[in-house]
Amino acid sequence: MILVCGGLADSVTELVCARLKQLDYPFRLLDLARYPDGYRVNWRWSNSAPTGTIASSDWILDLAQITGVYVRFLGPEGRIPMHALDGEDGAAVQAESDAELMALIEDLPCPVVNRLSGGMSNNSKPYQALFIRDCGLRPPPTLVTNDPSAARAFYDDYHGDVIYKSVSGVRSIVRRVGSTQLARLEMLRDGPAQLQAFIPGDNVRVHVVGDTLFAARIQSDAVDYRYAHLDGMSVSMENVTLPAEIRHSCISVAANLDLLFAGIDLKVTPRGEWFCFEVNPCPGFLYYERHSGQPISSALAQLLSGRSQPDYPRDDDTRN
Repeated sequence: MILVCGGLADSVTELVCARLKQLDYPFRLLDLARYPDGYRVNWRWSNSAPTGTIASSDWILDLAQITGVYVRFLGPEGRIPMHALDGEDGAAVQAESDAELMALIEDLPCPVVNRLSGGMSNNSKPYQALFIRDCGLRPPPTLVTNDPSAARAFYDDYHGDVIYKSVSGVRSIVRRVGSTQLARLEMLRDGPAQLQAFIPGDNVRVHVVGDTLFAARIQSDAVDYRYAHLDGMSVSMENVTLPAEIRHSCISVAANLDLLFAGIDLKVTPRGEWFCFEVNPCPGFLYYERHSGQPISSALAQLLSGRSQPDYPRDDDTRN
């Protein structure tokens, strides 16, 4: 039995549930929008693994029956206020219940996509870059600073071809540094920013699902193709074959971060140089599956089921 922890208002969680149902893989949904209302989680530590049950008003699941867990924790905006408690009291109970659930999921012996510990590196992009580099992938030239003079020098060193982005795991829109940002450099003294040299070329998104890898080349004139529509720009996507060393490094970085499922953001320059921006431990893969036709959700469902993965067409089977 597969345990899905998430909210159906989240389109990615909805797709995972739909794919499991389509493939006839039994699963239970723990609706995090309502949790802990309507659920009972009883478990204790043992020598080998947690033992106990998770139950809703409709079902009860023994922890020993779980073959895999897929989890996408929700922010406060995705939660429904508790019936019995309002305001801060309800939020505190939800936070404590989430912590209990996280601790349980962390120690389950089955495949978990993904354990909280595996995703912690994404909270610090500079820290994660150390893992990326050690696994053979090349981060772009980067400066994290709250010094306006250092930021200006970095901008000049790369002739103005510089972007800025979030230092943490908080999602941000990647933009070029322009005159507006230069005029606000003094504000860096109140908090650091991450600057990177702009890398020309095509973005490549890689999804590692267990031992299966999918790669898609994205072509767009937008600096951040995820938000190309905001600037009236288009995006095209096609399957791509990765060089053997890049493929190996992508699998290595996912394994070293203890991620069974990872979204890796790469860029390849017109000269054939490869750079890696970050590794997403909870990728919103719906966008890529929809544009590329890659069976990412099917591979994920297979991984969670505990069955051996079939030979999906992957980047090494696909021609540019």
